[in-house]
Amino acid sequence: MENNRNRSFFIPMLIGATLGLGIWLGTMFVPQGGFTDPIVQNSNKFNTILEMIEDKYVDSVDHDLLIESSIEGMIHKLDPHSAYIPASDLEMVNEQLEGNFGGVGIRFLIHNDSLVATHVLPGSPSEGAGMMPGDRLIEIDGEDITGGELTNEDVMEKLKGKAGTDVKVKVYRRGDTQTLNITRGTIPVSSIDAAIMLDDEVGFIKLNSFTYQSSDEFHEAAKALKSKGMKKLIFDLRNNGGGLMFAATEIADEFLESGKLIVYTEGRKSPKKEYYSTSKGILEDTELIILINSLSASASEIVAGAIQDNDRGLIMGRRSFGKGLVQDQNEFTDGSALRLTISRYYTPSGRSIQKPYGDGVDYNNDYYNRIESGELLNEDSVKVDKDLKYKTVAGRTVYGGGGIYPDIFIPNDTVGASFYLSNLYYHGVFNHFAIKYLDRYRPSLVSFDSFFKKFDVDNGMFTDFIAYASTLGVEEDPMDIITSRITIKNRIKAEIARHVWQDNGYYMVYVQDDLDVQEALKKFRSGRSLVSMLKSY
Repeated sequence: MENNRNRSFFIPMLIGATLGLGIWLGTMFVPQGGFTDPIVQNSNKFNTILEMIEDKYVDSVDHDLLIESSIEGMIHKLDPHSAYIPASDLEMVNEQLEGNFGGVGIRFLIHNDSLVATHVLPGSPSEGAGMMPGDRLIEIDGEDITGGELTNEDVMEKLKGKAGTDVKVKVYRRGDTQTLNITRGTIPVSSIDAAIMLDDEVGFIKLNSFTYQSSDEFHEAAKALKSKGMKKLIFDLRNNGGGLMFAATEIADEFLESGKLIVYTEGRKSPKKEYYSTSKGILEDTELIILINSLSASASEIVAGAIQDNDRGLIMGRRSFGKGLVQDQNEFTDGSALRLTISRYYTPSGRSIQKPYGDGVDYNNDYYNRIESGELLNEDSVKVDKDLKYKTVAGRTVYGGGGIYPDIFIPNDTVGASFYLSNLYYHGVFNHFAIKYLDRYRPSLVSFDSFFKKFDVDNGMFTDFIAYASTLGVEEDPMDIITSRITIKNRIKAEIARHVWQDNGYYMVYVQDDLDVQEALKKFRSGRSLVSMLKSY
Protein backbone atom coordinates (compact mmCIF):
# COMPACT_ATOMS: atom_id res chain seq x y z
CA MET A 1 0.00 0.00 0.00
CA GLU A 2 2.84 2.41 0.91
CA ASN A 3 4.59 1.72 -2.40
CA ASN A 4 1.33 2.43 -4.26
CA ARG A 5 0.86 5.76 -2.48
CA ASN A 6 4.42 6.79 -3.29
CA ARG A 7 3.93 5.77 -6.88
CA SER A 8 0.65 7.74 -7.20
CA PHE A 9 2.47 10.83 -5.91
CA PHE A 10 5.61 10.39 -7.98
CA ILE A 11 4.08 9.67 -11.42
CA PRO A 12 2.10 12.95 -11.70
CA MET A 13 5.20 14.84 -10.59
CA LEU A 14 7.24 13.11 -13.29
CA ILE A 15 4.64 13.83 -15.99
CA GLY A 16 4.46 17.47 -14.94
CA ALA A 17 8.25 17.84 -15.03
CA THR A 18 8.40 16.19 -18.44
CA LEU A 19 5.71 18.51 -19.87
CA GLY A 20 7.51 21.51 -18.41
CA LEU A 21 10.78 20.43 -19.99
CA GLY A 22 9.02 19.86 -23.32
CA ILE A 23 7.48 23.33 -23.28
CA TRP A 24 10.88 24.90 -22.42
CA LEU A 25 12.62 22.96 -25.20
CA GLY A 26 9.86 23.96 -27.61
CA THR A 27 10.53 27.63 -26.96
CA MET A 28 14.16 27.09 -27.98
CA PHE A 29 12.94 26.50 -31.58
CA VAL A 30 10.59 29.47 -31.87
CA PRO A 31 12.13 32.05 -34.27
CA GLN A 32 12.81 35.53 -33.01
CA GLY A 33 9.75 37.75 -33.29
CA GLY A 34 7.54 35.47 -31.23
CA PHE A 35 6.21 33.43 -34.19
CA THR A 36 4.09 30.42 -33.25
CA ASP A 37 2.69 27.75 -35.54
CA PRO A 38 -0.86 28.89 -36.44
CA ILE A 39 -1.95 25.29 -37.01
CA VAL A 40 -0.95 24.26 -33.49
CA GLN A 41 -2.30 27.44 -31.95
CA ASN A 42 -5.69 27.18 -33.65
CA SER A 43 -5.93 23.43 -33.06
CA ASN A 44 -5.73 24.19 -29.36
CA LYS A 45 -8.43 26.83 -29.78
CA PHE A 46 -10.66 24.38 -31.68
CA ASN A 47 -10.26 21.72 -28.99
CA THR A 48 -10.94 24.27 -26.25
CA ILE A 49 -14.18 25.35 -27.94
CA LEU A 50 -15.30 21.73 -28.25
CA GLU A 51 -14.61 21.21 -24.56
CA MET A 52 -16.55 24.36 -23.65
CA ILE A 53 -19.53 23.16 -25.71
CA GLU A 54 -19.39 19.80 -23.94
CA ASP A 55 -19.13 21.39 -20.51
CA LYS A 56 -21.52 24.32 -20.81
CA TYR A 57 -23.86 24.12 -23.82
CA VAL A 58 -27.57 24.16 -22.96
CA ASP A 59 -28.48 20.99 -24.91
CA SER A 60 -26.76 17.75 -25.76
CA VAL A 61 -24.88 17.80 -29.07
CA ASP A 62 -23.85 15.34 -31.74
CA HIS A 63 -20.06 15.69 -31.56
CA ASP A 64 -19.39 13.88 -34.84
CA LEU A 65 -21.85 16.10 -36.68
CA LEU A 66 -20.34 19.19 -35.06
CA ILE A 67 -16.83 18.26 -36.15
CA GLU A 68 -17.92 17.27 -39.68
CA SER A 69 -19.76 20.59 -40.05
CA SER A 70 -16.71 22.49 -38.82
CA ILE A 71 -14.49 20.78 -41.37
CA GLU A 72 -16.95 21.48 -44.19
CA GLY A 73 -17.16 25.13 -43.18
CA MET A 74 -13.38 25.47 -43.11
CA ILE A 75 -12.92 23.88 -46.54
CA HIS A 76 -15.73 25.98 -47.99
CA LYS A 77 -13.74 29.11 -47.17
CA LEU A 78 -10.87 28.06 -49.46
CA ASP A 79 -12.42 27.91 -52.93
CA PRO A 80 -15.60 26.67 -54.62
CA HIS A 81 -14.24 23.20 -55.47
CA SER A 82 -12.22 21.99 -52.48
CA ALA A 83 -14.52 19.64 -50.60
CA TYR A 84 -14.79 17.39 -47.59
CA ILE A 85 -16.63 14.16 -48.45
CA PRO A 86 -18.27 12.38 -45.50
CA ALA A 87 -17.87 8.62 -45.32
CA SER A 88 -21.57 8.17 -46.10
CA ASP A 89 -21.11 9.84 -49.50
CA LEU A 90 -17.66 8.64 -50.55
CA GLU A 91 -18.73 5.32 -52.08
CA MET A 92 -21.22 7.03 -54.38
CA VAL A 93 -18.72 9.74 -55.34
CA ASN A 94 -16.03 7.17 -56.17
CA GLU A 95 -18.49 5.06 -58.16
CA GLN A 96 -19.11 8.04 -60.43
CA LEU A 97 -15.39 8.31 -61.22
CA GLU A 98 -14.71 4.58 -61.37
CA GLY A 99 -17.57 4.06 -63.80
CA ASN A 100 -18.94 0.89 -62.22
CA PHE A 101 -20.90 -0.44 -59.25
CA GLY A 102 -22.15 -3.73 -57.86
CA GLY A 103 -25.65 -4.53 -59.09
CA VAL A 104 -27.93 -6.47 -61.43
CA GLY A 105 -27.66 -4.38 -64.61
CA ILE A 106 -31.06 -2.82 -65.29
CA ARG A 107 -32.47 0.66 -65.69
CA PHE A 108 -35.87 1.05 -64.13
CA LEU A 109 -38.83 3.34 -63.71
CA ILE A 110 -41.57 3.27 -61.08
CA HIS A 111 -44.65 3.27 -63.32
CA ASN A 112 -48.24 2.99 -62.05
CA ASP A 113 -46.98 1.80 -58.65
CA SER A 114 -44.93 -0.99 -60.18
CA LEU A 115 -41.23 -1.30 -60.93
CA VAL A 116 -40.53 -1.59 -64.67
CA ALA A 117 -37.22 -2.73 -66.15
CA THR A 118 -36.94 -0.17 -68.94
CA HIS A 119 -33.56 -1.47 -70.11
CA VAL A 120 -31.62 -4.66 -69.46
CA LEU A 121 -27.92 -4.04 -70.06
CA PRO A 122 -26.27 -6.42 -72.55
CA GLY A 123 -24.14 -9.04 -70.81
CA SER A 124 -25.51 -8.10 -67.38
CA PRO A 125 -26.50 -10.54 -64.62
CA SER A 126 -30.16 -9.68 -65.27
CA GLU A 127 -29.90 -10.57 -68.95
CA GLY A 128 -28.17 -13.81 -68.03
CA ALA A 129 -31.01 -14.64 -65.64
CA GLY A 130 -33.61 -14.07 -68.37
CA MET A 131 -34.99 -10.61 -67.56
CA MET A 132 -36.35 -8.62 -70.51
CA PRO A 133 -37.16 -4.94 -71.10
CA GLY A 134 -40.71 -4.20 -70.02
CA ASP A 135 -40.74 -6.78 -67.22
CA ARG A 136 -42.50 -5.71 -64.01
CA LEU A 137 -40.62 -6.59 -60.84
CA ILE A 138 -43.22 -7.53 -58.23
CA GLU A 139 -41.05 -9.14 -55.54
CA ILE A 140 -37.44 -8.73 -54.40
CA ASP A 141 -36.10 -11.41 -52.07
CA GLY A 142 -39.65 -12.46 -51.19
CA GLU A 143 -40.85 -8.93 -50.38
CA ASP A 144 -43.90 -7.66 -52.29
CA ILE A 145 -42.97 -4.27 -53.78
CA THR A 146 -46.24 -3.51 -55.58
CA GLY A 147 -48.84 -0.98 -54.57
CA GLY A 148 -46.74 0.70 -51.91
CA GLU A 149 -44.75 3.91 -51.59
CA LEU A 150 -41.72 2.57 -53.43
CA THR A 151 -38.96 5.11 -54.14
CA ASN A 152 -35.92 5.06 -56.39
CA GLU A 153 -33.74 4.97 -53.28
CA ASP A 154 -35.61 1.87 -52.04
CA VAL A 155 -34.99 0.11 -55.34
CA MET A 156 -31.29 0.96 -55.39
CA GLU A 157 -30.88 -0.28 -51.83
CA LYS A 158 -32.55 -3.61 -52.67
CA LEU A 159 -30.86 -4.29 -56.02
CA LYS A 160 -27.38 -2.85 -55.55
CA GLY A 161 -24.81 -4.87 -53.62
CA LYS A 162 -21.40 -6.47 -53.74
CA ALA A 163 -20.55 -8.47 -56.84
CA GLY A 164 -21.06 -12.17 -56.20
CA THR A 165 -24.02 -11.78 -53.84
CA ASP A 166 -27.45 -13.11 -54.83
CA VAL A 167 -30.86 -11.53 -55.16
CA LYS A 168 -34.13 -13.25 -56.10
CA VAL A 169 -36.77 -11.33 -58.05
CA LYS A 170 -40.24 -12.26 -59.27
CA VAL A 171 -41.26 -10.61 -62.55
CA TYR A 172 -44.59 -10.21 -64.35
CA ARG A 173 -44.51 -10.44 -68.15
CA ARG A 174 -47.61 -10.40 -70.35
CA GLY A 175 -49.87 -12.31 -68.00
CA ASP A 176 -47.22 -14.67 -66.67
CA THR A 177 -44.94 -14.56 -63.60
CA GLN A 178 -41.58 -16.17 -63.07
CA THR A 179 -38.85 -16.11 -60.45
CA LEU A 180 -35.31 -15.14 -61.50
CA ASN A 181 -32.20 -15.87 -59.44
CA ILE A 182 -29.62 -13.18 -60.12
CA THR A 183 -26.01 -13.09 -58.97
CA ARG A 184 -24.91 -9.47 -58.79
CA GLY A 185 -21.93 -8.43 -60.86
CA THR A 186 -19.76 -5.38 -61.52
CA ILE A 187 -21.94 -3.15 -63.68
CA PRO A 188 -20.17 -0.67 -65.95
CA VAL A 189 -21.64 2.82 -66.20
CA SER A 190 -20.71 4.01 -69.66
CA SER A 191 -19.62 7.62 -70.05
CA ILE A 192 -20.67 7.46 -73.71
CA ASP A 193 -24.31 8.47 -74.11
CA ALA A 194 -24.29 8.02 -77.87
CA ALA A 195 -21.96 7.07 -80.72
CA ILE A 196 -23.83 7.27 -84.03
CA MET A 197 -23.46 8.20 -87.68
CA LEU A 198 -25.57 11.23 -88.67
CA ASP A 199 -24.88 10.65 -92.35
CA ASP A 200 -22.33 8.78 -94.49
CA GLU A 201 -19.40 10.89 -93.24
CA VAL A 202 -20.39 12.69 -90.03
CA GLY A 203 -20.23 10.88 -86.71
CA PHE A 204 -21.60 12.05 -83.37
CA ILE A 205 -20.25 11.11 -79.93
CA LYS A 206 -21.78 12.43 -76.73
CA LEU A 207 -19.68 12.05 -73.57
CA ASN A 208 -21.35 12.60 -70.19
CA SER A 209 -18.30 12.47 -67.86
CA PHE A 210 -14.58 11.69 -67.63
CA THR A 211 -14.13 8.47 -65.64
CA TYR A 212 -11.39 5.85 -65.40
CA GLN A 213 -12.92 4.06 -68.40
CA SER A 214 -13.78 7.11 -70.53
CA SER A 215 -10.69 7.21 -72.73
CA ASP A 216 -11.00 3.51 -73.58
CA GLU A 217 -14.74 3.86 -74.18
CA PHE A 218 -14.16 6.90 -76.39
CA HIS A 219 -11.43 5.11 -78.34
CA GLU A 220 -13.67 2.11 -79.03
CA ALA A 221 -16.60 4.33 -80.03
CA ALA A 222 -14.42 6.35 -82.41
CA LYS A 223 -12.93 3.17 -83.85
CA ALA A 224 -16.40 1.75 -84.51
CA LEU A 225 -17.56 4.94 -86.25
CA LYS A 226 -14.42 5.08 -88.38
CA SER A 227 -15.19 1.56 -89.58
CA LYS A 228 -18.56 2.91 -90.73
CA GLY A 229 -16.90 5.65 -92.80
CA MET A 230 -16.64 8.55 -90.37
CA LYS A 231 -14.46 11.38 -91.69
CA LYS A 232 -15.94 14.19 -89.58
CA LEU A 233 -16.96 14.17 -85.93
CA ILE A 234 -19.30 16.25 -83.79
CA PHE A 235 -18.04 15.71 -80.24
CA ASP A 236 -20.72 16.74 -77.76
CA LEU A 237 -19.42 17.93 -74.38
CA ARG A 238 -22.51 19.92 -73.43
CA ASN A 239 -23.58 19.45 -69.80
CA ASN A 240 -20.43 17.39 -69.15
CA GLY A 241 -19.22 18.51 -65.72
CA GLY A 242 -15.79 16.89 -66.06
CA GLY A 243 -14.01 14.26 -64.00
CA LEU A 244 -10.50 12.86 -64.24
CA MET A 245 -7.75 14.87 -65.90
CA PHE A 246 -5.92 11.88 -67.37
CA ALA A 247 -9.12 10.87 -69.21
CA ALA A 248 -9.27 14.36 -70.72
CA THR A 249 -5.64 14.34 -71.85
CA GLU A 250 -5.96 10.86 -73.38
CA ILE A 251 -9.10 11.81 -75.29
CA ALA A 252 -7.51 15.06 -76.52
CA ASP A 253 -4.53 12.96 -77.59
CA GLU A 254 -6.78 11.07 -80.03
CA PHE A 255 -7.05 14.25 -82.15
CA LEU A 256 -3.56 15.77 -81.86
CA GLU A 257 -0.37 14.76 -83.60
CA SER A 258 2.60 13.95 -81.43
CA GLY A 259 4.30 16.65 -79.35
CA LYS A 260 1.42 19.10 -78.94
CA LEU A 261 0.84 20.67 -75.51
CA ILE A 262 -2.58 19.65 -74.19
CA VAL A 263 -2.67 21.35 -70.78
CA TYR A 264 -0.39 22.32 -67.92
CA THR A 265 -0.97 22.64 -64.19
CA GLU A 266 0.72 24.87 -61.63
CA GLY A 267 0.16 25.85 -58.01
CA ARG A 268 1.89 27.40 -55.00
CA LYS A 269 3.24 24.05 -53.81
CA SER A 270 2.84 22.21 -57.13
CA PRO A 271 5.53 22.86 -59.76
CA LYS A 272 4.47 23.41 -63.34
CA LYS A 273 3.64 20.13 -65.07
CA GLU A 274 2.99 19.88 -68.80
CA TYR A 275 1.02 17.18 -70.64
CA TYR A 276 1.80 16.49 -74.30
CA SER A 277 0.15 14.43 -77.02
CA THR A 278 1.66 11.23 -78.38
CA SER A 279 1.53 9.50 -81.74
CA LYS A 280 -1.21 7.04 -80.75
CA GLY A 281 -4.28 9.10 -81.75
CA ILE A 282 -6.66 7.50 -84.26
CA LEU A 283 -8.54 10.73 -85.11
CA GLU A 284 -5.66 12.97 -86.15
CA ASP A 285 -7.10 13.28 -89.68
CA THR A 286 -10.76 13.51 -88.66
CA GLU A 287 -12.37 16.93 -89.01
CA LEU A 288 -13.67 18.01 -85.62
CA ILE A 289 -16.35 20.23 -84.11
CA ILE A 290 -16.78 20.29 -80.33
CA LEU A 291 -20.05 21.43 -78.78
CA ILE A 292 -19.91 23.15 -75.37
CA ASN A 293 -22.30 25.10 -73.17
CA SER A 294 -22.40 26.79 -69.77
CA LEU A 295 -22.41 23.42 -67.96
CA SER A 296 -19.32 22.06 -69.75
CA ALA A 297 -16.66 22.13 -67.05
CA SER A 298 -13.22 21.01 -65.90
CA ALA A 299 -12.05 18.06 -68.03
CA SER A 300 -14.44 19.16 -70.81
CA GLU A 301 -12.69 22.53 -70.83
CA ILE A 302 -9.26 20.88 -70.96
CA VAL A 303 -10.25 19.07 -74.16
CA ALA A 304 -11.95 22.11 -75.72
CA GLY A 305 -9.04 24.39 -74.78
CA ALA A 306 -6.44 22.01 -76.19
CA ILE A 307 -8.30 21.68 -79.48
CA GLN A 308 -8.88 25.42 -79.77
CA ASP A 309 -5.35 26.54 -78.86
CA ASN A 310 -3.81 23.99 -81.24
CA ASP A 311 -6.20 25.10 -84.03
CA ARG A 312 -7.29 21.49 -84.39
CA GLY A 313 -11.07 22.00 -84.62
CA LEU A 314 -13.97 24.37 -84.20
CA ILE A 315 -15.53 25.01 -80.81
CA MET A 316 -19.24 25.83 -81.12
CA GLY A 317 -21.95 26.70 -78.61
CA ARG A 318 -21.78 28.95 -75.55
CA ARG A 319 -19.07 29.90 -73.06
CA SER A 320 -18.14 26.98 -70.83
CA PHE A 321 -18.45 26.90 -67.04
CA GLY A 322 -14.92 27.97 -66.02
CA LYS A 323 -13.77 25.29 -63.55
CA GLY A 324 -9.99 25.22 -63.71
CA LEU A 325 -8.94 24.16 -60.21
CA VAL A 326 -7.17 20.83 -59.72
CA GLN A 327 -8.15 18.70 -56.72
CA ASP A 328 -6.11 16.02 -55.00
CA GLN A 329 -8.16 13.43 -53.09
CA ASN A 330 -6.95 12.00 -49.79
CA GLU A 331 -9.00 9.34 -47.97
CA PHE A 332 -9.06 8.91 -44.20
CA THR A 333 -9.31 5.78 -42.08
CA ASP A 334 -12.93 6.56 -41.12
CA GLY A 335 -13.99 6.35 -44.77
CA SER A 336 -14.22 10.10 -45.41
CA ALA A 337 -12.04 12.04 -47.84
CA LEU A 338 -10.69 15.50 -48.57
CA ARG A 339 -10.53 16.93 -52.07
CA LEU A 340 -8.12 19.83 -51.82
CA THR A 341 -7.29 22.25 -54.62
CA ILE A 342 -3.54 22.06 -55.26
CA SER A 343 -3.08 23.78 -58.63
CA ARG A 344 -4.79 25.36 -61.65
CA TYR A 345 -5.36 24.20 -65.22
CA TYR A 346 -3.94 26.30 -68.06
CA THR A 347 -4.62 25.84 -71.76
CA PRO A 348 -1.65 25.59 -74.17
CA SER A 349 -1.78 29.34 -74.88
CA GLY A 350 -1.51 30.07 -71.14
CA ARG A 351 -5.16 30.82 -70.32
CA SER A 352 -6.38 29.93 -66.86
CA ILE A 353 -9.62 28.01 -67.24
CA GLN A 354 -10.87 29.05 -63.79
CA LYS A 355 -13.37 31.91 -63.64
CA PRO A 356 -13.10 34.45 -60.78
CA TYR A 357 -14.31 33.56 -57.30
CA GLY A 358 -14.06 34.99 -53.81
CA ASP A 359 -15.46 38.02 -52.01
CA GLY A 360 -17.91 40.00 -54.10
CA VAL A 361 -18.31 37.28 -56.74
CA ASP A 362 -21.68 35.52 -56.99
CA TYR A 363 -20.04 32.25 -58.01
CA ASN A 364 -22.88 29.85 -57.25
CA ASN A 365 -25.42 31.85 -59.25
CA ASP A 366 -23.20 32.48 -62.25
CA TYR A 367 -25.39 30.42 -64.60
CA TYR A 368 -28.50 32.41 -63.69
CA ASN A 369 -26.55 35.63 -64.03
CA ARG A 370 -25.64 34.58 -67.57
CA ILE A 371 -29.32 34.04 -68.31
CA GLU A 372 -30.28 37.45 -66.93
CA SER A 373 -27.47 39.21 -68.79
CA GLY A 374 -28.61 37.73 -72.10
CA GLU A 375 -25.29 35.97 -72.64
CA LEU A 376 -26.93 32.66 -73.60
CA LEU A 377 -29.01 34.26 -76.35
CA ASN A 378 -26.91 37.09 -77.71
CA GLU A 379 -23.20 36.98 -78.51
CA ASP A 380 -22.91 40.73 -77.98
CA SER A 381 -23.86 40.19 -74.32
CA VAL A 382 -20.85 37.95 -73.69
CA LYS A 383 -18.35 39.86 -71.54
CA VAL A 384 -14.81 39.42 -72.85
CA ASP A 385 -11.82 40.79 -70.96
CA LYS A 386 -9.87 42.52 -73.73
CA ASP A 387 -6.81 42.68 -71.47
CA LEU A 388 -6.56 38.88 -71.37
CA LYS A 389 -5.65 38.19 -74.98
CA TYR A 390 -3.81 35.02 -75.95
CA LYS A 391 -2.72 33.52 -79.23
CA THR A 392 -3.34 30.05 -80.61
CA VAL A 393 -0.62 28.14 -82.45
CA ALA A 394 -1.81 29.67 -85.73
CA GLY A 395 -2.02 33.17 -84.27
CA ARG A 396 -5.76 33.41 -83.70
CA THR A 397 -6.82 35.56 -80.75
CA VAL A 398 -8.54 33.82 -77.85
CA TYR A 399 -9.51 35.26 -74.47
CA GLY A 400 -8.89 34.31 -70.86
CA GLY A 401 -10.88 35.22 -67.80
CA GLY A 402 -12.48 31.86 -67.17
CA GLY A 403 -14.11 29.24 -69.34
CA ILE A 404 -13.63 28.54 -73.03
CA TYR A 405 -15.21 30.99 -75.46
CA PRO A 406 -16.52 29.21 -78.57
CA ASP A 407 -15.20 30.05 -82.02
CA ILE A 408 -18.78 30.10 -83.24
CA PHE A 409 -21.52 31.27 -80.88
CA ILE A 410 -24.85 29.45 -81.06
CA PRO A 411 -27.70 30.97 -79.04
CA ASN A 412 -29.47 28.77 -76.54
CA ASP A 413 -32.34 27.10 -78.37
CA THR A 414 -35.64 28.51 -77.08
CA VAL A 415 -37.76 27.42 -80.05
CA GLY A 416 -40.49 25.18 -78.71
CA ALA A 417 -39.68 26.00 -75.10
CA SER A 418 -42.62 26.55 -72.75
CA PHE A 419 -43.68 26.10 -69.15
CA TYR A 420 -45.89 23.22 -70.27
CA LEU A 421 -42.92 21.42 -71.87
CA SER A 422 -40.89 21.86 -68.68
CA ASN A 423 -43.77 20.36 -66.71
CA LEU A 424 -43.82 17.34 -69.01
CA TYR A 425 -40.14 16.72 -68.24
CA TYR A 426 -40.60 17.31 -64.52
CA HIS A 427 -43.40 14.76 -64.27
CA GLY A 428 -41.59 12.20 -66.45
CA VAL A 429 -44.49 12.08 -68.90
CA PHE A 430 -42.42 11.10 -71.95
CA ASN A 431 -40.92 8.14 -70.09
CA HIS A 432 -44.23 6.92 -68.69
CA PHE A 433 -46.03 7.34 -72.02
CA ALA A 434 -43.33 5.33 -73.79
CA ILE A 435 -43.82 2.43 -71.36
CA LYS A 436 -47.60 2.62 -71.80
CA TYR A 437 -47.20 2.57 -75.58
CA LEU A 438 -44.68 -0.27 -75.59
CA ASP A 439 -46.84 -2.46 -73.36
CA ARG A 440 -49.01 -2.77 -76.42
CA TYR A 441 -46.75 -2.28 -79.43
CA ARG A 442 -43.24 -3.43 -78.41
CA PRO A 443 -43.34 -6.67 -80.47
CA SER A 444 -43.97 -4.69 -83.67
CA LEU A 445 -40.90 -2.48 -83.26
CA VAL A 446 -38.10 -4.57 -84.74
CA SER A 447 -36.12 -2.42 -87.19
CA PHE A 448 -34.75 0.93 -86.09
CA ASP A 449 -34.24 2.07 -89.70
CA SER A 450 -37.91 1.46 -90.42
CA PHE A 451 -38.94 3.19 -87.20
CA PHE A 452 -36.67 6.18 -87.85
CA LYS A 453 -37.93 6.71 -91.41
CA LYS A 454 -41.61 5.79 -91.09
CA PHE A 455 -42.79 6.20 -87.50
CA ASP A 456 -44.82 9.36 -87.05
CA VAL A 457 -46.46 10.83 -83.99
CA ASP A 458 -49.77 11.56 -85.71
CA ASN A 459 -52.52 13.81 -84.40
CA GLY A 460 -54.33 10.94 -82.69
CA MET A 461 -51.23 9.85 -80.80
CA PHE A 462 -50.42 13.46 -79.91
CA THR A 463 -53.92 13.98 -78.52
CA ASP A 464 -53.63 10.76 -76.49
CA PHE A 465 -50.33 11.99 -75.09
CA ILE A 466 -51.78 15.34 -73.99
CA ALA A 467 -54.72 13.58 -72.32
CA TYR A 468 -52.37 11.11 -70.61
CA ALA A 469 -50.19 13.99 -69.35
CA SER A 470 -53.21 15.48 -67.59
CA THR A 471 -53.68 12.22 -65.64
CA LEU A 472 -50.13 12.68 -64.33
CA GLY A 473 -50.83 16.20 -63.10
CA VAL A 474 -49.80 18.28 -66.13
CA GLU A 475 -52.71 20.56 -66.91
CA GLU A 476 -53.37 21.42 -70.54
CA ASP A 477 -52.21 24.83 -71.75
CA PRO A 478 -53.46 25.35 -75.33
CA MET A 479 -51.03 28.16 -76.23
CA ASP A 480 -48.00 26.35 -74.80
CA ILE A 481 -49.05 23.14 -76.53
CA ILE A 482 -49.07 24.95 -79.88
CA THR A 483 -45.68 26.51 -79.12
CA SER A 484 -44.08 23.18 -78.15
CA ARG A 485 -45.95 20.85 -80.53
CA ILE A 486 -42.99 19.95 -82.79
CA THR A 487 -40.64 19.50 -79.84
CA ILE A 488 -43.14 17.33 -77.97
CA LYS A 489 -43.60 15.08 -81.01
CA ASN A 490 -39.83 14.70 -81.34
CA ARG A 491 -39.43 13.78 -77.67
CA ILE A 492 -42.25 11.21 -77.79
CA LYS A 493 -40.60 9.42 -80.70
CA ALA A 494 -37.12 9.75 -79.16
CA GLU A 495 -38.22 8.27 -75.82
CA ILE A 496 -39.90 5.30 -77.48
CA ALA A 497 -36.69 4.73 -79.44
CA ARG A 498 -34.63 4.87 -76.23
CA HIS A 499 -36.73 2.15 -74.59
CA VAL A 500 -36.20 -0.19 -77.55
CA TRP A 501 -32.82 0.76 -79.04
CA GLN A 502 -31.08 2.32 -76.03
CA ASP A 503 -29.49 5.77 -76.02
CA ASN A 504 -28.17 5.56 -79.59
CA GLY A 505 -31.76 5.25 -80.79
CA TYR A 506 -32.83 8.17 -78.62
CA TYR A 507 -30.14 10.52 -79.90
CA MET A 508 -30.66 9.60 -83.56
CA VAL A 509 -34.17 11.01 -83.17
CA TYR A 510 -33.39 13.77 -80.66
CA VAL A 511 -30.65 15.50 -82.68
CA GLN A 512 -33.07 16.11 -85.55
CA ASP A 513 -34.53 18.84 -83.31
CA ASP A 514 -31.21 19.94 -81.71
CA LEU A 515 -30.14 23.41 -82.87
CA ASP A 516 -26.48 23.02 -81.85
CA VAL A 517 -26.06 19.73 -83.71
CA GLN A 518 -27.87 21.00 -86.78
CA GLU A 519 -25.67 24.12 -86.88
CA ALA A 520 -22.57 21.93 -86.65
CA LEU A 521 -23.88 19.76 -89.49
CA LYS A 522 -24.37 22.87 -91.60
CA LYS A 523 -20.70 23.78 -91.12
CA PHE A 524 -19.59 20.32 -92.17
CA ARG A 525 -21.93 20.32 -95.18
CA SER A 526 -21.06 23.84 -96.31
CA GLY A 527 -18.39 22.62 -98.71
CA ARG A 528 -15.65 24.56 -96.92
CA SER A 529 -12.77 22.74 -95.28
CA LEU A 530 -12.35 23.02 -91.54
CA VAL A 531 -8.92 24.59 -92.07
CA SER A 532 -10.43 27.46 -94.06
CA MET A 533 -13.15 27.88 -91.44
CA LEU A 534 -10.59 28.14 -88.65
CA LYS A 535 -8.80 30.95 -90.48
CA SER A 536 -12.05 32.91 -90.38
CA TYR A 537 -12.30 32.91 -86.59
